[in-house]
Amino acid sequence: MTEQRLVAGVDCSTQATKVVVCDAETGEVLREGRAPHPDGTQVDPAEWWKAWEIASDGLLDGVEAIAIGGQQHGMVLLDDSGEVVHPAVLWNDTSSADATVELVSELGGPGAWADAVGSVPVPSFTVTKLRWIRDADGSAPADAARREAAERAAAVVLPHDWMTHRLAADRSGISGITTDRGDASGTGWWSPTSNSYRPELVERAFGRSLELPRVAGPAEIVGQTAAGAALAAGTGDNMAAALGLDLQPGDVAVSLGTSGTAFARSAAPTSDPSGLVAGFASATGDYLPLVCTLNAARVLSATADLLGLDLEAFNEAALTSTGSNGLVLLPYLDGERTPDLPHSTGLLYGLTRATMQPATMARAAVEGLLCGLADAVDALRDQGIPVNRVLLLGGAARSRAVQALAPALLGAEVVLPEPAEYVALGAARQAAWALSGADTPPTWPVPTGKPEPSAMTEPEAARVRTLYAHVLENTHPVLSRPYNR
Repeated sequence: MTEQRLVAGVDCSTQATKVVVCDAETGEVLREGRAPHPDGTQVDPAEWWKAWEIASDGLLDGVEAIAIGGQQHGMVLLDDSGEVVHPAVLWNDTSSADATVELVSELGGPGAWADAVGSVPVPSFTVTKLRWIRDADGSAPADAARREAAERAAAVVLPHDWMTHRLAADRSGISGITTDRGDASGTGWWSPTSNSYRPELVERAFGRSLELPRVAGPAEIVGQTAAGAALAAGTGDNMAAALGLDLQPGDVAVSLGTSGTAFARSAAPTSDPSGLVAGFASATGDYLPLVCTLNAARVLSATADLLGLDLEAFNEAALTSTGSNGLVLLPYLDGERTPDLPHSTGLLYGLTRATMQPATMARAAVEGLLCGLADAVDALRDQGIPVNRVLLLGGAARSRAVQALAPALLGAEVVLPEPAEYVALGAARQAAWALSGADTPPTWPVPTGKPEPSAMTEPEAARVRTLYAHVLENTHPVLSRPYNR
């Protein structure tokens, strides 16, 4: 009988650290832990470490390898000694909106950026956050802190890079920090096409060079913990989720969590000058074109709160409605990343006495959420990505109304992976891959369930999407203007 080998995967996400310990051969989850992160768009990385210590407490006995899946794009600045000089600026911090416009223009426009790094920067991207912190004028206390951080900074790393380095037993200063090609592809200074850094883009954004992590191979062991467990390279959260889901050609994952994402495996890099599709790399050596929206699950919870309904009653209301009857919700409650409208607010169009009903408004919220993701799936199609089926996951995927309306609005068969921590599972699978020394990741099953029966016809879906597109097109100039939020 073969002795069971254990690996751990970590999801260092926006809201929490989640840890799973798995059988390296089968992927069976044997232990789990979780601890929350502070709310906010800027966080001291020490809080991630505290959450890791709580979430992993008592779980790691016998674990032979660990990998970190971390939230993409977050900027962690370090001095020469490896000390953090400024709170990590997370992906959902839109302070760099003006810096983004400047950077895109300076390089020659969206097409130049797509050619250089496969993606057009939006305020989520790390490169824009470097420009934002560089441009502090020092007149206000917060600006003075940014200016001091910019002067002290010697290296810039991502959340998963910082956590991996912090776990290593042998670390000193900023030497030996590693990343992987998946997470690096979301910085704005690493090219999936050339498989290399573009350091001149760091200098353009920041005004001088910074130390960058070494890009490790997909199955490389980059160090060891104090307890002797091997450290795999780790990756970004979306790349880890793709690995946890074992995405196959023709699969598109649509994740409805804090943010909404649509992503797929691709054998070739993508380059979309429209900026809708980010041309990311994957954690396995190929590519992961991805569309990300800022607004997903919280659109439903916020609308339910507005209507005074719990989520079950909200779903029931949306499903009992005969339709949204011309009511359209543009769900840009926290600004928006795709389309690039960082200053936007939500918009409700088509209010009449007939549509100002809880059921109609609940239905419009679900449709608005899904129309934004349907645009994302169509953007992948426009890049030549086949869409044979959609794997629907994340907190809002459990909504019965979402499941019932998704097939018609997304235009594809919908499959419902069983609820699981797919980012942490993907990281664990990467750890098992590194531990095995094999050429490919181990095969782990992904159980699926059946979604709710479809509650929308294709003609109905076409009408809803046409009206949604009409409202967006005709309000785009207004939504682009800065407002006091």
